[in-house]
Amino acid sequence: MSVVLTLDLGTSTVKAALWRGHHLLGLERASLLTVHTQPGFAEQEPASWWEATLEACAALRAVTVADFAGIETVAFSSARETFGCFDADLEPLGTGLLWSDRRAAVEAELLGDPEEFRAVTGVRLTAGCTAAKVAWIASHEPARFAAIRWILSPRDYVLARLTGEVVTEPTMASRTGWYSLGDTPLCGDSLARRLPTMRTATARFPITDAACAALGIGAGAAAIPGAGDRACEVLGSGAAPNTPMISWGTTANLSVPHDGPVGALPTVAQVSRRWDTGFVVEAGLSAAAEAISWLAQLTRTPVDAVWSAAAATAPGADGVRCQAWFNGARSPWWEADARAAFSGLTPESGLGPWSRAVVESVASDVARSIEVVAPGAAALMLVGGGAANPVWRSILGGVTDLPLVERRSAEAASVGARLLAAMSTGLPLGVDAVNPVVALHRPDRDLVEQYRMLRPEFDATAERFLGR
Repeated sequence: MSVVLTLDLGTSTVKAALWRGHHLLGLERASLLTVHTQPGFAEQEPASWWEATLEACAALRAVTVADFAGIETVAFSSARETFGCFDADLEPLGTGLLWSDRRAAVEAELLGDPEEFRAVTGVRLTAGCTAAKVAWIASHEPARFAAIRWILSPRDYVLARLTGEVVTEPTMASRTGWYSLGDTPLCGDSLARRLPTMRTATARFPITDAACAALGIGAGAAAIPGAGDRACEVLGSGAAPNTPMISWGTTANLSVPHDGPVGALPTVAQVSRRWDTGFVVEAGLSAAAEAISWLAQLTRTPVDAVWSAAAATAPGADGVRCQAWFNGARSPWWEADARAAFSGLTPESGLGPWSRAVVESVASDVARSIEVVAPGAAALMLVGGGAANPVWRSILGGVTDLPLVERRSAEAASVGARLLAAMSTGLPLGVDAVNPVVALHRPDRDLVEQYRMLRPEFDATAERFLGR
C-alpha cells in the first residue's frame, strides 16, 4: 500500500500527516509566528514556512520511523491569499503578507468596481486581496518590487524547495485576483513574469535528492501541488451542494461545491476553483478560534475554560451581544471597515456571557451565510477543530436548525490532500474509505426555538453596528 505525506500549510501551524493506504498513521504540527508591526499589518517570515515544514516532518518521522522512510508521494493543502516575494534563487525579499493583512485599502479601490471584479475573478475586492497587496508593495516599496522574481504562496514556495519547480495550480491562483474564473490571466506582462507556471493539482514532480535527505525520506519520491485549503476541505469532507462544509479554525468558513459552468455560478458570494473543472462557492467569516484565543488571552484564562464558561451560560449570553469581526465583517456582510464589538455589558457580565456571545456571533454569521449561498442545505459537514467540540456543535445546530455530520477526522484538508495524491497515481480511493462518517448530531429542539426567538435581535444588533 502506498505511503503518502500530506502537508497542510495553515495560518498558525504546518501539519504533517502520514498515510498508508487509507489509514492515518500519525499527524504532527509546527507553529508559525505572525507579527503585527502596524495596525492592519499581518506578516510572517517566508523562511519559516520551510523551517516549520521540516520541524513538523521531523516530529512525525520520530513516531513513524519505518513508514516515513517509504514515502512515495508528498501532497499539499494550503492557506490562500498569503504570499511572499522571492529572488531567482528563492531567497525571500522581506516579510510575507498574510491573507488577514489589511494594508492595501487604497490599492484595492484602484483595481476597479468591486462587483465587476468579483464577477470576473470570484474574489471580493478588499484590502486583503493578493492583487491589492502586491500593488501596495509596488507603490510603497518600489525597490523591493523591482527585485522580485517570484510571487509565491507558502505552498508554492515549499513545493519549489522540494522539487526545484516553480509552479502553482488553479485553486490557489483563483484567489489572487489575477485570473478569471476560467483561468484566463488578467495581469500585465510585468506581473505575469513574476508568477509561477500553472499546472494541475495532481501533476507529479520528482523531489530532489537534497530535499529527500532534508525530509528524511527515501530517494525517488514525488510531490504534487494539491490544492488550497477550502478545495481540500470540500473534497476531504465529502461536501455536496445540499450538504455544505463548515470549518472551524482560525476563521470559520462555509464552502459549497458547484459544478459550474461560470455563467451558472451565484452572484452573491466569493467563488474559487475546485481541484477539477468545478468551483467552490465560499462564505468566509472574520474570526472563529482566533476570537476565542483573544478572549482567553485577554482574561488570562485557558481556552478550555473559555469554552466551559460558554457552555455554562444560557442562550442569549445574559443579554451580551458580540460581533466577532476581528478582520472586518466578512460573509455575509462584506464591510471591510467593520470591527469587533460587544454590547449589552453590565458590571455582572463575566467570562460566561462574553464567551457565549462570541460563539453565538460566529454561528449567527454562519446561519446568515447559509441563507445566501446554500438556502437548500439539509445538513452541514463539520470539519476543523470545532468538529469535536460539543459547545460549538450545540450552538451551531441550535442557530442553524440543521443536522451536523461528523467524520472520523476533522482534518479534512489533510484528507483532501491524501485523496488528491491517490488521484495522481490513478488509485481508486474515496472519502468514505479514508474519512467515514461517525456521527450525526441533530439540533436540540428547545435550543432551536430559543435561538429562533433571539434571531431578530441578533440581526438588528449586527445591522446597527454596521450603520444599516
